[in-house]
Order: sequence, then C-alpha cells, then structure tokens
Amino acid sequence: MNLPNRLTLARIFLIPIFLTVVSLQVPYGDYVAAAVFILAASTDGLDGYLARKRQLVTRFGKLMDPLADKLLVSSALISLVELHRLPGWVSMIIIGREFAITGLRSLMAAEGTVLGASMLGKLKTITQIIAIVALLLQASPFSVTRLTPGNLAMWIAIVFTIWSGVDYLNRGWTLLKKDGF
Repeated sequence: MNLPNRLTLARIFLIPIFLTVVSLQVPYGDYVAAAVFILAASTDGLDGYLARKRQLVTRFGKLMDPLADKLLVSSALISLVELHRLPGWVSMIIIGREFAITGLRSLMAAEGTVLGASMLGKLKTITQIIAIVALLLQASPFSVTRLTPGNLAMWIAIVFTIWSGVDYLNRGWTLLKKDGF
C-alpha cells in the first residue's frame, strides 16, 4: 500500500479517536479534539498531492479518499450538534449536499462520465474545516444572530457548501444531457 493510501486510512482511523476525545468532558478536551481533527483533515490535501505528484493514484484512493473526507466532516458535524454548538439543520445542509453530489458522481460514473473536483469544491472543504475547528473551540452554540468567529466561519461554509453544490449539479446535468441521459 502506497503512502497516499496510508494517509487516507490514517484519516479514517483518526475519526474514532476524534469522536472519543470530543465526547469527553475533560479540561482542554476541545483543544485536543480540534488538534486531532486538524491532523486528520490535513491528511486530505497531503494524500491527494502526493498521489498526483508521485503518480500513485489508485482505484482504492479514488474511492476511499472522498469517503474518508465525508466520514470525518460528518462525524464532526454530528458531534457539534450533540454538543449543542450547531443546529441540526446546518449539519443536514452540509451532509445532504455531500450525499447529493456523491449520488450525482455515482450516476455519472455509471454512464462513463467523470465529474472532476472544482475550485469551489476545494473552497467548500477548506471553509468547512475552518468552521468546524472554530466551533470546536467555541464553547457557545451557533447562533443565526450572534456574530462570533465560529458562527461567521460556519455561515461562510454554508454559503460555499450550497454554491459548490449548485455548481456541481449544473455541471453534472450539462454533462449528462450532452451524453444523451
């Protein structure tokens, strides 16, 4: 197994550690949880970079890398809901977008068409990671009316989540129509 695939697996193995730490009510637990989340999230960019640079792209990596990303972000969002730092509707917008785009990509793959990542998708991921870390470090709940760094970061992530989702759906639909779907 090559290094990029090991990094992807490391991200998956860090999820239960993150979930354990985030659920513990110990001094500085939020900081440790944020550090574990940052470590796990940092493997995302690194594994893709190494796979492309060293020409180590594999079918395993193509399947597991996006799955690992979705597992990590979903587990963090659900944890934030459980900690009462994020309302469920926010996590459902983000997780729902991920299901929709994964479904679209699966449909397109079955038709032999690839819908590549976009800059908006990358910005979505970055803003979500920043927002999750900010909310992990913010003891107060997300509020639609209170402007804290965590709340502002999450609003930005919501905007990029919706924007990139609409972009993917438009691009995917255009490609499917072109292919006679």
